[in-house]
Amino acid sequence: MQKLLSNEQVSLILDFLSQIRDNNNRPWFLAHRDEYDHVKDVFETVASQFIMRLAEFDESVRHLTVKDCTYRFYRDTRFSSDKSPYKRHMGIYVSAQGKKSFHGGYYLHFEPGHCMLAVGCYCLPTNILKVLRQVIVDDVETFSSIVENPAFKSVYGSRLTMTPLKVLPAGLPRDFVHPEYLKCKDYLVWTDLNDKMFSLNGWMDEVICQARLAKPFLDFLNDVVDDYI
Repeated sequence: MQKLLSNEQVSLILDFLSQIRDNNNRPWFLAHRDEYDHVKDVFETVASQFIMRLAEFDESVRHLTVKDCTYRFYRDTRFSSDKSPYKRHMGIYVSAQGKKSFHGGYYLHFEPGHCMLAVGCYCLPTNILKVLRQVIVDDVETFSSIVENPAFKSVYGSRLTMTPLKVLPAGLPRDFVHPEYLKCKDYLVWTDLNDKMFSLNGWMDEVICQARLAKPFLDFLNDVVDDYI
């Protein structure tokens, strides 16, 4: 049976992350291990319900488990100058082909002051990006109808990437009507979420509504990406 979330429980996630931001060390964490275990349980309940609610309109993710969509809280510091042992955020990435696949998905990010919902494909290899850009050129009417849809833009604006290129990639038509569609190193839309929304009734409903708006965008991307996985 699914556990039910209370607004107070969900706020515990952000409260704990605020504490770990200021006390990111092993002695503090060990002294608050019981608190972390409780927050982890709440977070996994959120993840389970997020997957279940996404499956209401995207059947492809129904088979996923919480473990398929979440990450270790412990940081790998071997190659980082930041030796803080714990992450300052918690994230849920729901992708039908798994969190390590190029197949795009839905990402819910918890971090005090920086919560967000993102949908799309991140860190695509060059060969897939090249094909995806060409597909957009060849079917610009379909892509434009998705990303210029007023409801979509009201949530995600005009941002299609977190890492835009300064110039159009070589080999693409210089007179293309929407060059901004092609200047992407990833294809990802996102919307910031105010921390206070998680204390309101129906916050999950709002997040799911926003995710549903981005499904046509995600489907367009995955139709291309899936040929390479």
